[in-house]
Amino acid sequence: MKQLLLQIFTWWSGQTVGTRFFTWREGKRVGEDEAGNVYYEGGMSSFGLQRRWVIYNGYADASAIPPGWHGWMHHRTDVPPTKDNYVPREWEKPHEANLTGTAKAYRPQGSIAATGARPRVTGDYDAWTPGN
Repeated sequence: MKQLLLQIFTWWSGQTVGTRFFTWREGKRVGEDEAGNVYYEGGMSSFGLQRRWVIYNGYADASAIPPGWHGWMHHRTDVPPTKDNYVPREWEKPHEANLTGTAKAYRPQGSIAATGARPRVTGDYDAWTPGN
């Protein structure tokens, strides 16, 4: 019952009822990535291109799409990564999760978030005092 209510009222976790119906009516399953996201195509867009979409496994986050599938989704290639003749580019890196907003997010040296405190001034800065 909870899953049904989530599908009716939320768009950020999985698919809504409208997406489920459109996928059932128009979609042809193309493949699935290692994260469990399922990719579909079907119907024509107003630009004359095949519509392509993904049903996320869990929270809908576009950064969860691996590089090979990203190229296919954006019509950069017509060969999805599940086909035998798919050859990844030599510069493609393995997919990494987006860690923004988590404790493991990248925090460069000098960032306030890196240490939790602002570093002391090194002497190349004179503080402004009102009236001087």
